Amino acid sequence: MASDLDVDQLATYLHLTPQQVIKLAERGQLPGRRVGQVWRFAEAELHGWLENRIGTSQGEQLVQVQRVVNRWSDSQVDELSLRDLMSPEAIEIPLQARTRSSVIRRMCELGQLTGLLWDIPKMVQAVEAREELHPTALDSGVALLHPRRPQTSILGGPLIVLGVTPTAIPFGNRSGHATDVFLLICSTDDRVHLRVLTRLSRLLLSTSFLEQIRQIDNVADALDAITQADDHLQMLDSATVMSKS
Repeated sequence: MASDLDVDQLATYLHLTPQQVIKLAERGQLPGRRVGQVWRFAEAELHGWLENRIGTSQGEQLVQVQRVVNRWSDSQVDELSLRDLMSPEAIEIPLQARTRSSVIRRMCELGQLTGLLWDIPKMVQAVEAREELHPTALDSGVALLHPRRPQTSILGGPLIVLGVTPTAIPFGNRSGHATDVFLLICSTDDRVHLRVLTRLSRLLLSTSFLEQIRQIDNVADALDAITQADDHLQMLDSATVMSKS
């Protein structure tokens, strides 16, 4: 995919008509710019727009966003497995951190243990910059930490880090809710990042899944819980695709 999309290309990915895309762009509801008489849409800006949609969507809306992200990625939904992006070294329960800065530092240290993250200070700086721009702590007590853009120069591949603190701590949630479940998403590609973020967001809509994660006290059980929940989502998505074919 090119770094810029035209109206027809974006309409295909969003499952809208070209006229609908133009109207949304004219109203400022899609990030775009006019070049002469033609609308152009920068991939980086669309990435930010989709990320915001993920953060504000619930239930079926989030499923719809997942489908857009999958089309954006030119790949099938069942090709992404969260378990493949996680390793025992990148999970710590309980997480050995008690403050916002120490959580970010410790999560990056765990990422380095996988052998895929090479520069802890640079990743810490990138994650902190993203948190200053817009805190990732949700009302549910979960923070989805990630840099604003993929850190290709310091990553050997995408990975997910999980940490759970014994007690919830202040982490910048706009409503004042404390946070105890932390996930660090490190990606080498914007599209992979969106797919991982959407998938994790869908898992976290389940209060039973969150309670299970909070009650787990070892790495193996945490990996099993995430694998089972992710497999269940994939099964639901596959059934939906089959019913429409």
